[in-house]
Amino acid sequence: MAFGPAAAGLRGAELEACVRAALERVGMAEYADRPPHHLSFGQRRRVAVATVLAMEPEILVLDEPSSNLDPASRRELADILRGLDTTVLMVTHDLPYALELCPRSVILSGGVIVADGRTQELLSDDAVMRAHRLELPFGFDPGSVRVEA
Repeated sequence: MAFGPAAAGLRGAELEACVRAALERVGMAEYADRPPHHLSFGQRRRVAVATVLAMEPEILVLDEPSSNLDPASRRELADILRGLDTTVLMVTHDLPYALELCPRSVILSGGVIVADGRTQELLSDDAVMRAHRLELPFGFDPGSVRVEA
């Protein structure tokens, strides 16, 4: 976790404080001394997010952040992402997760933007979904989900 901030010139107590603050932001401060192979997959994902947050980015880019996470770890990560004061750009095929976390979505097909709008509206558009081979889980109705504006 300290590699990025150290490469940016932080040293000593300042470096330790930076790493500790990033771990606290993702709820992993108590695991600071634990080797990575002793962490669960969800805990490792949170530490990975903390590693990037330690660099204080303007934009946090995540690629399939919910993949391979159990439901509790998905929820914990969602709570962390919602609590950040950093812009989050997320690439995902997990459409319910996108609905939960992203007020706006862009659908790419063949490397071209084919739709751009409110996530709930895009996921409720059967024609757009079919045309771009997107599917929601069986029985999932994006219109029934209350989302914040």
